[in-house]
This record gives sequence, C-alpha cells and structure tokens, in this order.
Amino acid sequence: MTTLRTEALVLRSVDVGESDRILHLLVPDCGRLTAVAKGARRSRRRFAGTLDLFNHLRVEVERRRASSLARLDQATLLEAFTPLRAETARFALGCYLIELLDRLAPEGAPRADAARLFSFALAALRCVAQRNPDARLRTLLELRALDALGVRPELGRCVRCGARVEGPRVDFRVPEGGPRCAGCGAGRSPGAGMSLHLGTLRALEQGLRLDLRRLDRLALSPGALREAGELMRRFQRFHLGMELRSERFLDETLARRILPAPPPGLPRAQDPWLSTG
Repeated sequence: MTTLRTEALVLRSVDVGESDRILHLLVPDCGRLTAVAKGARRSRRRFAGTLDLFNHLRVEVERRRASSLARLDQATLLEAFTPLRAETARFALGCYLIELLDRLAPEGAPRADAARLFSFALAALRCVAQRNPDARLRTLLELRALDALGVRPELGRCVRCGARVEGPRVDFRVPEGGPRCAGCGAGRSPGAGMSLHLGTLRALEQGLRLDLRRLDRLALSPGALREAGELMRRFQRFHLGMELRSERFLDETLARRILPAPPPGLPRAQDPWLSTG
C-alpha cells in the first residue's frame, strides 16, 4: 500500500451505499484517479464542503495497486471556483470541460503528461470563472482541452505527407485527425471529409498559441466560428463515441444568451447535468 499526497480536482462525485462517495479525481501525478471516501455522507466534519464538483483540493490517498480503487483519507479545500456556480453559462461550460476530461483523461499517465493536463484544467476553470462564456470561448477551450489530452486535431499540415496545406478551402478528415493536401487526394472521396476555410484552421492554430488569459484577443468571424465549432463537435464525438451529458445543457444555455427570451409563462427546460450518476 502506498500513500499519495498531492493536489486533486474533483471531476465527478457519485453517492454509493448509505454513506460512501466515489470520486473521479484529476491529479498531477498520474492523471485520472478513482477513490472512495468512506463515510463521507455520514460525517459532517471529515470532508465537509470539500468533495463538490470543480473543487481544487489537497488530498491524501491510500493506493493498494495501480488498478484498484483508492481510498481517500483526507481532503483540504484549496479553491472552490465559486463563480462557476453563480452564473448558468459559466456552470454549463465548466461542467462540459470537466466531463470531457473525465471521459478522456487516462489513468496511470506519465507524470509529465498528467501534470500538464492538471495545469490546463485549473487554468481553464479559472478562465471560465473570469469571463462571460460564449461560443468562441467554448470552442477555443475545447480545442485546448483536446491538446492537453494529447488528441487534438492537426491543423496546419497534411496528415498523409506532412506538407503545409493551402487554401482557400481545405479538406479535413476527422477519422485521420487532420487535413489532406491536394496532392494526397483532397476532395477525391465525396462526403468523407469536411470542407473548411483555411482561415478557420489558421485561427485555431493561433488559439493554441495564445495564453489562456488572452483568448479574447483572437477574432473569429461568425462563419469561421460555425466551422470551428462543428469541427470540435465532430472531433470530440469521434474520440468519445458518445454525446456528453453536459453538451446539450451547454448548447441550450449559450443559445439563450443570443436568442430572445421566451414569452412569460412558458416552462423552462430541465438542466440534465444537475443530476449525478
């Protein structure tokens, strides 16, 4: 048995039995870690206010084997990301990002990769907490999340020969992970790829290089934003093989920030991410 003392980010929390709680944690030592907090719901003192979604913790975890369920012995709250719970769009985007990380973050990752992913996760949640989320921020953070996870799309070079792709339009193949140049058969298989403006890919490349605190400096035209958003949707769906539970909630929340409010008296849609499990 080994004791791991480290930082952690709560990605998911599920009640089990009469008093226990199963936690999916992101830690800088090994990526995603699943741990049980024994008696967490019975004691008001042991883990009071620490095991909620988004919370940044310092933890002590006992691990028997790398593949077994760990035991969470202690947790101290370092950062609660309160602004994410105070505004619906921030909450929706925060939920979407951590669910994406929960689904794709590896267990037993090399420490350097795990530390990089953990650093991104904290920076991304701080970014969301300080801004008014919109489709542009969602798309850029989704791209940065895929980059931190090591599965981002290739944006500038042909996935077949490595040559720099040229425009004005580019044939992007999601299953292959990037664009094809004209010499490698771009456009020869109708319906197999996405036709994107070269400027959309160039803007996403720039978004990868910008500091997270300066993402608002990147301008995306409405057309480029639609293309980039569709590319991110298809790319993450290809890697996940499913729709995230929080995705529809986020889509509806961001749409309400643009579309006129419904007439008084109409019922509001339920937010599916608010349930646990």
